[in-house]
Amino acid sequence: MSDSELACVYSALILHDAQINITAEKMNLLINAAGVTVEPIWPNLFARALEGKDIGALVSNVGSGAAAAAAPGAGGSDATEQKEEKKEEKKEESEEESDDDMGFGLFD
Repeated sequence: MSDSELACVYSALILHDAQINITAEKMNLLINAAGVTVEPIWPNLFARALEGKDIGALVSNVGSGAAAAAAPGAGGSDATEQKEEKKEEKKEESEEESDDDMGFGLFD
């Protein structure tokens, strides 16, 4: 992640923590006060991307994986468990096929 992106993330978090609406202008004020130089596109992109989003929910679901893919109430953890089960089934199938191989290779 670039310095510009980090500056935008931190400024957005500061604004959220202070319960101030996240706008490109307010982000630029914080970024300039910190002495960081960013391209003007970054604060605009971040402000638009975060518009109408629950920042608290985004922060608390970091790393859950399912939170980003599943809609609220869609049972993201169940979906994750089902994906893991499918992966295990595929893995078992591939192991069974390798057992049938009998150890002979093409160039043995």
